[in-house]
Amino acid sequence: MKTLTRTICLTLTLLLGSVGTSWGADFDKGLAAAQSGDFATALREWRPLAEQGIANAQFNLGLMYANGYGVPLDNKTAVKWYTLAAEQGDADAQTNLGVMYEQGRGVPQDYKSALKWYTLAAEQGLADAQYNLGVMYRKGEGVPQNDKTAVKWYTLAAEQGLADAQTILGLMYYEGEGVPQDDKTALKWFTLAAEQGDAGAQYGLGVMYRKGEGVPQDDKTAVKWYRLAAEQGDAKAQFNLGVMYYEGEGVPQDDKTALKWFTLAAEQGDAEAQFYLGVMYRKGEGVPQDDKTAVKWYTLAAEQGDAYAQFNLGNAYANGRGVPQNDKTAVKWFTLAAEQGIADAQFNLGNMYRKGEGVPQNDKTAVKWYTLAAEQGDADAQYNLGLMYDKGQGVPQDDKSALKWHTLAAEQGYARAQNNLGVMYYIGEGVIKDNVYAHMWLNIAASSGDKDAIGIRDIIAKRMTPSQLEKAQDLARECVRKNYKGC
Repeated sequence: MKTLTRTICLTLTLLLGSVGTSWGADFDKGLAAAQSGDFATALREWRPLAEQGIANAQFNLGLMYANGYGVPLDNKTAVKWYTLAAEQGDADAQTNLGVMYEQGRGVPQDYKSALKWYTLAAEQGLADAQYNLGVMYRKGEGVPQNDKTAVKWYTLAAEQGLADAQTILGLMYYEGEGVPQDDKTALKWFTLAAEQGDAGAQYGLGVMYRKGEGVPQDDKTAVKWYRLAAEQGDAKAQFNLGVMYYEGEGVPQDDKTALKWFTLAAEQGDAEAQFYLGVMYRKGEGVPQDDKTAVKWYTLAAEQGDAYAQFNLGNAYANGRGVPQNDKTAVKWFTLAAEQGIADAQFNLGNMYRKGEGVPQNDKTAVKWYTLAAEQGDADAQYNLGLMYDKGQGVPQDDKSALKWHTLAAEQGYARAQNNLGVMYYIGEGVIKDNVYAHMWLNIAASSGDKDAIGIRDIIAKRMTPSQLEKAQDLARECVRKNYKGC
């Protein structure tokens, strides 16, 4: 889910005059002038009232100086007038004064003072102040971090209809922050905010309908909410809407429309969208194939730490696609991706260290990277690791470990590993010599397309009795039926 940020109330929201007061007519004259854009008249009418201690006028003068309406922008003078009004209990002035302290505008930045003024306004029921208090408790600004207290203040603001508070309250129920995780309550608050046009909430609803969280899974409704948020410029919604068009989920599959939304999100710096754009330009999906543009988008995403973009960028440099071929740069990007756990990058690094491409040749480091990939189930890495143990390259020679890794690769249908297993059973390396199992694995390897297995299998067959040969063939059929597992 997207991280949400506070809004502030430093806008010209002028107070109305008090009917029946001795100063009401002058105040309302200033109000009419300000609403027509005549701030000079408004200032002339309000300043005397402010100097007489009229809180409404003091607050409005604060607004004018804070925003530069009819006067040079002057945060210190804004703070002066906000303070005078706030000390009289004006909740709007207390809130805006809290903002000035929080942001260090016209006063030294001071979270504790901000918290003080927000609290006074929030206790009078001002929703903006309640929301800002929620933000401060959630972030631990001026007060110990406390999600439960944050939820309390967000709830008070949300119940008054403040969309920002409803959105972040939905997020806290969705994530289980300060409250037990509750998708249905999250959905409730997101819906209320989304119906007010809050893009963050619309995006949140799109996620929940897409995943079926708190509501029946519904891709079409997910697309509806993603679109509303995306049209407001929400980058994550634009990215997710692009995914829906790319995959044809909730809408007809449409690469061009996917490209449109990915581009909008990518131009805002969304790394996932940049990665997808790279893929689409690489494959020529929805756009003419263009490796150079693919590299551009992969690079932007990779520099933000996107592991898949780092891997694809490594491949581009390794193969000279869209950039001059450069093994050293390939190693750089493969390493960054590998360190984030991308098995393909770990395997490629293993190859490069084993061959000395872009780095000094180093079998031990090759084994390190092959092992990390192999432990994630990468069959290529398992096969190569088996070879390293078989030959004693980078590790002490160890037939049993070689057998282990070849077996794991063979169980994934890797023909060369199946061939090597057959040879190991035939010779008796790491396992008791057994022509039946040797023939079984070589027969399977041959059927998987390994031509070398055919000759060895046929040599072994000549040394087997008819019953042994029949058993080996039965075992091969059973092994294929079990998808090579437990053979």
